[in-house]
Amino acid sequence: MNPSLLNDVEVDVCLGTQADGTGTQSGTILDMQGYEGVMFVATFADVDDTAVLTLQAQQDGANAAGNMSTLSGNSTFTADATSGDNKALVLDVYRPRERYVRAQVVIATANATTASVTAVRYGAAKKPVTQPATVVDSDTLVEPAEA
Repeated sequence: MNPSLLNDVEVDVCLGTQADGTGTQSGTILDMQGYEGVMFVATFADVDDTAVLTLQAQQDGANAAGNMSTLSGNSTFTADATSGDNKALVLDVYRPRERYVRAQVVIATANATTASVTAVRYGAAKKPVTQPATVVDSDTLVEPAEA
């Protein structure tokens, strides 16, 4: 079998581009049954000076947005005039205690534009993993020739 990472992980776009501003942005709730962990990658476009960017995770035993509890620990960055533009925050949740998780981006103090949040679920019990509808195409190149 091909040792491609695509056989072992599920990639989900769980939050698309958000309008420039402040506040809390919640991603799609993910079912963690059959996975050991999930790594969230939040990318940002334009980030204003002094913006405080936080990537956090929430969990719950039911697939219900209103009952999610925020996990302790997060990834936080305070931007200066250009340090946050086109950068990423990464948060890895290994063995969450509840079945359902989601990412949240919290923007405070000054405006920022979230480009996207991508989730990579890993440690799949069943392989190969089939990619979800948020991935429109994927391929693996094994010892590829030059074009």
